[in-house]
Amino acid sequence: MEQQEIFVKMALHAWNVQVGRVDKFLSDLSHDDYFKEIAPGKNRIIYLLGHLTAINDNMIVLFALGNRSFAQLDEAFVKKPDKSGEELPSPDIVKNHWVKSNAELTSYFNKMPYSDWFTKHTIMSDEDFVKEPTRNKLSVLLNRTNHIAYRLGQMVLIKS
Repeated sequence: MEQQEIFVKMALHAWNVQVGRVDKFLSDLSHDDYFKEIAPGKNRIIYLLGHLTAINDNMIVLFALGNRSFAQLDEAFVKKPDKSGEELPSPDIVKNHWVKSNAELTSYFNKMPYSDWFTKHTIMSDEDFVKEPTRNKLSVLLNRTNHIAYRLGQMVLIKS
């Protein structure tokens, strides 16, 4: 097995573990739990899940794999803070978008050749990528995996 393949498999495994942990956490939630704040005055679970879904969905564009499926989530979950007055979709809809987005990403990720993970993403210019080749698609995946773990760490606070 080549080193690139090993690195990609390790990163995808970590991604899948974190997505699975969120899925497990969500499976134990009631409808009302989605509206609980992680701490007084802080984000609610529905907001964190919508935020993760919107951010992850954007990887499709970052990796030049196609068009986003859930760009409509950006207004409520990326551009504005929680409790901004923006109308939010129901928890069932947000959770469904989370599941569909991850299935779509997994499908794309499984088709990507290992060497593609070490190429630039769409935000990088060719000149910048020559200067910083570590800012590649694999680094985006690692960053998004950490983002999921961080937000899950916040979500579990409702159980304490």
